[in-house]
Amino acid sequence: MSNENKKVTLKGWISLAVLIIVFSGVFKDFNGPLKALDFENLCGNFGLIAGKMNFRGQNGTGIREGFLFALTLIPSVMFAMGLINVAEATGAFKAAEKLFTPLLRPILGVPGSAGLAFVSSFTSSDVCAVLTKELAEEKLITDNERTIFVSFQYAASAVIMNTITCGAPLIPISKLSIGIILAIQIIVKIFGANIVRFVLYYTAKKNNGNSERSVENAV
Repeated sequence: MSNENKKVTLKGWISLAVLIIVFSGVFKDFNGPLKALDFENLCGNFGLIAGKMNFRGQNGTGIREGFLFALTLIPSVMFAMGLINVAEATGAFKAAEKLFTPLLRPILGVPGSAGLAFVSSFTSSDVCAVLTKELAEEKLITDNERTIFVSFQYAASAVIMNTITCGAPLIPISKLSIGIILAIQIIVKIFGANIVRFVLYYTAKKNNGNSERSVENAV
C-alpha cells in the first residue's frame, strides 16, 4: 500500500471522533440535542399498540419469540452498516488504525483498524459483530486476529450496557461498586482473549516446526 493510501486526512479524524462518540454511549442519557450523538437514541424505539405494548407483545416463548426479537435487531444492524460504509469512505478506518494500534497491539494483538469495533463492543454486541465482519471481509484483520478479538467480545458481551441495565437489580446488593465490577469484567475479557492469543501462537509455532521437520525428512 502506498504512503498516499495510508495518509489520514482531517476528514478521517473528524469521522473517527464522531463515530467513537456515537458508539461509546457518552450522550445516551442526555436530554438536549446532544442525545442525537448516541447510537441507541438514533435507533429509537418501536411505537406501542393501544398505548400498552409493542409488536412483540408479552410472554412470548420459543422460536416465535426469538424470531420477533431478531426482527427488532434489523434496524440497528442496517443503521450500523450504513455508518460503517460512511466511515470507510471518509477514511475513519485509516485514522482508527493509527490511533488504536499502540493500544490494541500490546493488549490484544489486533490492529488499530479494529478500534471502532473495540469501542462499540462496550455498549453494543450487535454493532461490534457487524464491524468485525466488515473488517474480516475487507482483509483488515486476519483469521487469527478475528478469533482473538471475538473471544474478547464474547465474554461479558456489551459489558457496560449489560452490566448497568441487565445487572441493575443485582448492583444494589453487591458489596463492590459499579466501577470495580466493570474493571474486573474488562480485565477478565482481556485475560481470556490473551489465553486464546497464546493458544493460537503456540499452535502455529508447533505446526511450523512439524512442517520444517517434514521437509528435512523428505530431503
